[in-house]
Amino acid sequence: MSANLTAPAALDALADFATRHPRLFVLTGAGCSTESGIPDYRDARGEWKRPSPVTYQAFMGEDSTRRRYWARSLIGWPTMAGARPGAAHRALARMETAGRVGMLLTQNVDGLHEAAGSRGTIDLHGRIDTVRCMACERRTTRAALQVELRERNPLWAALEARAAPDGDADLEGHDFSAFDVPACAHCGGLLKPDVVFFGESVPKERVTAAFAALEEADAVLVAGSSLMVYSGFRFVQAAAAAGKPVAAVNIGRTRADELLTLKVERPVGAALEELAGQLA
Repeated sequence: MSANLTAPAALDALADFATRHPRLFVLTGAGCSTESGIPDYRDARGEWKRPSPVTYQAFMGEDSTRRRYWARSLIGWPTMAGARPGAAHRALARMETAGRVGMLLTQNVDGLHEAAGSRGTIDLHGRIDTVRCMACERRTTRAALQVELRERNPLWAALEARAAPDGDADLEGHDFSAFDVPACAHCGGLLKPDVVFFGESVPKERVTAAFAALEEADAVLVAGSSLMVYSGFRFVQAAAAAGKPVAAVNIGRTRADELLTLKVERPVGAALEELAGQLA
């Protein structure tokens, strides 16, 4: 069970944790990117703030679901495209440069860790800035698809809606049946964001690489994640089973609270900035 610290002593405890465990396996979540203006899915209790995201089965099986998804994405994509790395991303890149991060495994799909300069990164759930053809496997950029979506759907492009997580938008009350979704320009196949949807499996090679990095690490640092999704939580489970200590910087409940050595309930950007400064 962790010591749950909220006082300034928490940052000293975090620095001590990182000093005693110089090679960290870092697991990040949505809390790292909310400071960059990207909405998250869950509240401080780890509960859904909003309806759960589209499933892989619905997206692949229902034309109406795909039209609704891409219409909302047309409106929501600019939030993702315009996001820039925040304090948490920059601090973790500094820590990697200093040799303190053995592997950074992110559950986010926004690419902001790479944009901040982190290089030893696995995007567990893929990248929203890439589009995959489900027939021929060709990858293209989401930015290029945005141009085509706007050209095909000019009236939709003029709409406004509140940004939602992962490039979505709260666009409701519309008939999506006429929304024009392009097919793969190469083979005519179905296009899907190159991210792991709910109900879809994470590619095996990513999981294997992440577990290999975890085995080499001294400890785990969770940053900005409630760990409610099993695809991320399993790495904390494995660390605890192997006797590796786990620290978390996260405001609110996590699924792993009983497994933590240290929990710091502070804003993740400020906490990691302080940590990177102390380690330097």
